[in-house]
Amino acid sequence: MKRYSLAYSPCPNDTYIFAALTNGLLDGAPQVDVVLDDVEALNRAARAGRYELTKVSYGAIPYLLDKYRILRAGGALGRGCGPLVIAQPGVDAKAPLLTDFGDDAVFAIPGRLTTAYALLRLALGREPRTVEMRFDRIVDAVKNGDVAGGLIIHESRFTYQNAGLVSAIDLGDWWEATTGNAIPLGAILVRRDVPDEDARAIDDAIRRSLRFAREREGDIIDYVRAHAFEMNDDVMRAHIGLYVNEYSDDVGETGITAVEDLFARAAQAQLIPADTHPEFV
Repeated sequence: MKRYSLAYSPCPNDTYIFAALTNGLLDGAPQVDVVLDDVEALNRAARAGRYELTKVSYGAIPYLLDKYRILRAGGALGRGCGPLVIAQPGVDAKAPLLTDFGDDAVFAIPGRLTTAYALLRLALGREPRTVEMRFDRIVDAVKNGDVAGGLIIHESRFTYQNAGLVSAIDLGDWWEATTGNAIPLGAILVRRDVPDEDARAIDDAIRRSLRFAREREGDIIDYVRAHAFEMNDDVMRAHIGLYVNEYSDDVGETGITAVEDLFARAAQAQLIPADTHPEFV
């Protein structure tokens, strides 16, 4: 099998899943050339078809299906792991509600192609005013009063309270209460020019890489720690525990149902093209 380009984020859930594959710790696994980047940068790179294998947000996938299919392993779905909208507390020290944000309120968002932004628009029922910034800068933007609210993902959901901020809404809880489904956050895509046999072998290698991490964590944890944006070990392990779960092994039928529901609701709200359906390898 040829070497393939593989791009994913430096977040602990991705580095944990891919550590063994990336570092050549799996017998007979495909060889990969790895690029680490912010997920919104990967979403944009995927629109150009830059990498043969890449992590992306489910919010971006409707615009990528002409170039990519979805692998069943390595993704991020789950419960209790959704993005949050954070804000400064009110004069009564209470958290505002999402409905308290007026039409003029500006939200800092981690990218217009992220699943988080799709969920925010669905929950608001309108297109908000936004400013894009890298996910790890959003907490400070809210703390400093640069924006009215911040849409946070990744490890920021574990640390925003340290900045004296409060949660206006957990969009994962909103999604689960509204639909009953797990929340689809991200997936690994394989470019359409990769042969089916290779795509299935890569999918299996990702699954084996995750199994290696679970069974021999000591062999991979330094790699995870090296890319963890200076977070402490407790936050890093909480991050892995939240985002790495049974859906990381295989999206499964319940995961596929959740993805289809997200696309259907987004299409109904005219956020994505109509009749968008996920295609898994």
